[in-house]
Amino acid sequence: MPESHTEQAPLRRRPVQERSARRLERMLDAAGDLLSEHGYEALTTTAIAKRAGVAVGSLYQFFPDKRAVVQELTQRNLEHFMAEVSKRTPGRERQHWWDVVDAMLDIYLRMHREIPGFARVHFGDVVDRRLLDERRDNNRVVADSLAELLSDKLDLVPGETTLPITVAVETADALLNLAFARDPHGDQSIVDETKSLLKGYLASRFGDTRTSPHFPSPVDN
Repeated sequence: MPESHTEQAPLRRRPVQERSARRLERMLDAAGDLLSEHGYEALTTTAIAKRAGVAVGSLYQFFPDKRAVVQELTQRNLEHFMAEVSKRTPGRERQHWWDVVDAMLDIYLRMHREIPGFARVHFGDVVDRRLLDERRDNNRVVADSLAELLSDKLDLVPGETTLPITVAVETADALLNLAFARDPHGDQSIVDETKSLLKGYLASRFGDTRTSPHFPSPVDN
């Protein structure tokens, strides 16, 4: 298994029927709504089941406790984040670190503002620093996933990508926490400074992907 993959949340069973899958999604949606309204500490399995319109026994068929529900919700959010980054990073001939950083941070900011519960737990640290994978902290899971994706998309050497992406993720995490601490919608001046810092750092490590030897310059096409 590639290291960037995460451990699956401890579901007691995976739904095989469409009706069960929809019921599971309702439970995750309900958990997200309740996290937004009350936070993790006040979250209960009973409240999740009630909001989802299912019996609490039905919830326990899938999850042993509320932590497992939030772990599965966080995994779903990470998969959504990675899918959106992949869509916004369509091909090496068009990419520049300016574009890549803008895409990643804009997607993260949109999720923070729009996806229920995400602002409360992000990628899991509020619950457990190793919520996504017991072997790695949550930021490492995100960084490994991004390093794998960007190495493939931008034709970078995988072994040389992980450390700079890890530094970028940790830097972005700290600065965006500051941005949202100062403004519930994210202090735009700090967001802009974060983008500028990361663009310069990643360009210094990997070069300009539009003009490096790996990629044709738009002027030459």
